[in-house]
Amino acid sequence: MVTSTSRWYALAAMALSTLAVGLDTTVLSVALPTLARDLDATTGDLQWFTTAYLLVLAAALLPAGLLGDRFGRKRLLIGALVLFGAASVACAYAQTSGQLIAARAVLGLGAAVIIPLSGAVLTTLFDNRERGRAMSIWVTASALGIPLGPLLGGWLLDNFWWGSVFLINVPVVIAGVVALAVWLPSSRGDSTRIDIAGMVLSTAGLVGITYGIIEAGSRGWTDPRSLLTVAGGIVLLVVFVLWQRRAASPLVDLALFGNRAFTGGAVLATVASFAMLGLLFSLPQLFSAVGGHDAFGSGIRLLPVIGGLIVGARAGEKLATAVGARMVIAGGLLAIAVASVLGAQTSASTGYGYIAVWITLTGLGLGLTMPPALNAAIGALTPARAGVGNALLQALRQVGGAVGVAVLGTVLNSAYRSHVPGSAPAAARESVTSGVAVAAQTGDTGLGRSVREAFAYGMDRSLLVAGALALAGVVLALVLMPARPAETQPEVLAESLV
Repeated sequence: MVTSTSRWYALAAMALSTLAVGLDTTVLSVALPTLARDLDATTGDLQWFTTAYLLVLAAALLPAGLLGDRFGRKRLLIGALVLFGAASVACAYAQTSGQLIAARAVLGLGAAVIIPLSGAVLTTLFDNRERGRAMSIWVTASALGIPLGPLLGGWLLDNFWWGSVFLINVPVVIAGVVALAVWLPSSRGDSTRIDIAGMVLSTAGLVGITYGIIEAGSRGWTDPRSLLTVAGGIVLLVVFVLWQRRAASPLVDLALFGNRAFTGGAVLATVASFAMLGLLFSLPQLFSAVGGHDAFGSGIRLLPVIGGLIVGARAGEKLATAVGARMVIAGGLLAIAVASVLGAQTSASTGYGYIAVWITLTGLGLGLTMPPALNAAIGALTPARAGVGNALLQALRQVGGAVGVAVLGTVLNSAYRSHVPGSAPAAARESVTSGVAVAAQTGDTGLGRSVREAFAYGMDRSLLVAGALALAGVVLALVLMPARPAETQPEVLAESLV
C-alpha cells in the first residue's frame, strides 16, 4: 500500500535521479580542456563527447515513455539508473576518445528513460492537490544539477583526476535505486500494441533536428548540410504526425494538443528551457575567460541562479493555487525578459554585484515558469498515457534547450567576431578563450581587453534575443493557458497502481 509518507520518499528518489542527469548535462563542460590533453582528443572528439549524449537522449525519449507505459515504469526506471551508473563508471575509466564517446552514448540512453518516466510516475503518485508541490520539487532538482555541474566539476578537477567528474553520479544512482526499490509502487499504462513505425519516425526526426542544430551552432546557420539535416528532421516529424492520425495504436495521442493546459504548458516549458540553457552557455565563459576565474570560481558565481530558482519554485507553487498557473507563468517569463534586458547592459568591466542581481532575477523567473508549466501539462495526462505523454513533453524541452544553445550561441559568436579587431590573430577570432590565451602568450594587453569587450557585446546581443522570446512567451501564456486548470484525475493512484 502506498502511504502519504512513502510517496514523498519515492519523490525524493526520483529527484535524486533527475539531479544526476542534470549534473551530467553540464559537468563535462569544465573537463573538456583536460580531456583534450589527457586523451589527445581533437576538436571533433570534444564535440562528440557532448553530441553523442544529446543525440541518444533525443532519439530515445518517446520510445522510452511508451515502453514504460507498456512494461512497467518502476522496472524500467531502476534498470535505467543501473545503466546510467555503469555508463558513468565507463566514462570515468575510458582510455581513448572512442571509448568515452561510446560510454557517453549509453549514458544518454539511461537519461532518456529516467527523464520521462520519473515525471510520469508523479502523475500516478500525486493527485491534483499535491502534484504542484511535487512537480516544483522534481523540476528544481533537475534544474539544480545544471549550475551545480560546473561547481562540483571544477572542485573535482582541482583536486582529483578528470574521471572523478563522472563518478559523482555513482552514489546518487545507488541511493536512487535503493529508494525506488523500497518506496516506488509498480505502475504501467495501457497494453496496446507498440507503434514501431511511430518510434522509428519520431526517433529519426528528433535525431535529425538535434544533430542539425548542434552542427549549425558550430558551422553557422548558413551551412547547407546543417540546414538540410534540420529540414529532413522536420519532414520526418511531419510524416510522424500524419502517421499518428491514422495509426491504430499511435505512439502519441494527438488529442492531447486539443487540451489548452497541455499545449500551453508544453510550449511555455520549452520557451523557458530555451532561455535557461542559452544563458548557462554564456555565463561560465563570462566568468572564466572574461573574469579570469577558475572552474570552481565560475561555479560559485552561478549560485544566485540556484537561489532564485528555489525561491521562485516555492513561491510559484503557492501563487499558482491562489491566482492560477497562467498569471504565475506569465509573471515568470516577464521576470526572465526584464532580467535579460538588465543583463544586456553588462560589459567586460561590470562588477559581479550587478551580474548577481540579474542572474538571480533570471533564476526567480525560471522557478516561477517551469514547475507550473510542467504541472499544467502533466495534469492533462491520463495515468495510462503518462509515460509517453511526459516523454513528448521532455522531448520538446530537450529540443528547445538545444535550439537555445545553438541560436543564442550563434548570435553570441557572430557578434563577438564582428567586434574583434581585424588585425587580431585568427585564433583570437575563434573564441574568447582562445583570444585571452593568445593575448596572454604575446603580452598584448590591448588584444586581451578587446576580446573581453567583444565577448560581453556578443553576450548582450544573445540576451536581448532571449528576452524577446521570453516576452513573446508572456503573450503566449495569456493566450494559450486556461485561467484555471480543469479538476481532473482526482483518484489517479487507484486507476494506475498495479
